[in-house]
Amino acid sequence: MSKIKPLEEAIGHVKSGMTLHIGGFYGVGTPDEFIGEIIRHGIKDLTVVTNDSGTPEEGVGRLLYAGCIGKLILSWCGLTPIVPELVQKGKLELELTPQGTLAERIRAAGYGLGGVLTRTGLGTIVEEKGLGTRITVNGTECLYHPPLKADVTLTEAYMADKNGNLIFRRTQNNFNEVMCTAADMVIASVYKPIVEMGELHPDAVNVPGPLVDILVQQKGALS
Repeated sequence: MSKIKPLEEAIGHVKSGMTLHIGGFYGVGTPDEFIGEIIRHGIKDLTVVTNDSGTPEEGVGRLLYAGCIGKLILSWCGLTPIVPELVQKGKLELELTPQGTLAERIRAAGYGLGGVLTRTGLGTIVEEKGLGTRITVNGTECLYHPPLKADVTLTEAYMADKNGNLIFRRTQNNFNEVMCTAADMVIASVYKPIVEMGELHPDAVNVPGPLVDILVQQKGALS
């Protein structure tokens, strides 16, 4: 059965109330076509795990301004000024997590680990807000953070083959690789035309095909 699906069919797997991992670093590596379809279909009350909230015009910021997100877990949101307003009005639950801790929490979910122990955030707002639990391990105080798993990961790849092997390009890699390990379903938007199996060099593959469920060829893909 082919993993290549039309965008309309692929987005049907994203439902209101789900937890999504969305890759990207200020829009680089964020699957914009998926963002647009979520908005168009009126999918709401999403918990979104991502590095940052992008801007009002790019990345996850578009979902914020469209009212699609109920909870946001990320490391920074400085370019989406609507966030404080939404939090104050009770329309958005916000969980700010140090970037390294965020990445490790996702990795813990993907690799079957019980969580993350780190000294990062001790005695800061991270601990004050209850975003980490202080424990002592071998005489060292740490914060414990649980794994972050998603129902669906939405990712953008530069290249892919029909088996779902993915290659990311430059900044596009960011959180995308680890997020593909930590969800029940992985849906990838592919920039370049999807090629036959064997056409990608094995050493260049960032995410192996068995982790990827659905491929969507981006419109206007360049050869």
